[in-house]
Amino acid sequence: MRATEGDQLVQHGRIVGQHDRVGEIVQVLGENGSPPYRVHFQDGHEAVMSPGPDCVVRHPAESGHKGRPPADEFR
Repeated sequence: MRATEGDQLVQHGRIVGQHDRVGEIVQVLGENGSPPYRVHFQDGHEAVMSPGPDCVVRHPAESGHKGRPPADEFR
């Protein structure tokens, strides 16, 4: 998983009815775009995250993308 500042981190809901959480990556703490990331969420919460398999990085060029990403984006 690689990201740059300004990308979105989408954490998919883990149970039925749970909505996805979307946050903006405000700082990349790893080397060469690797985790961990400092993420600012829409509700004002901020966290340092090392995303798991329930997360995907959405780059600004993909902002029109809807729904779950293809399986190859989980790498």
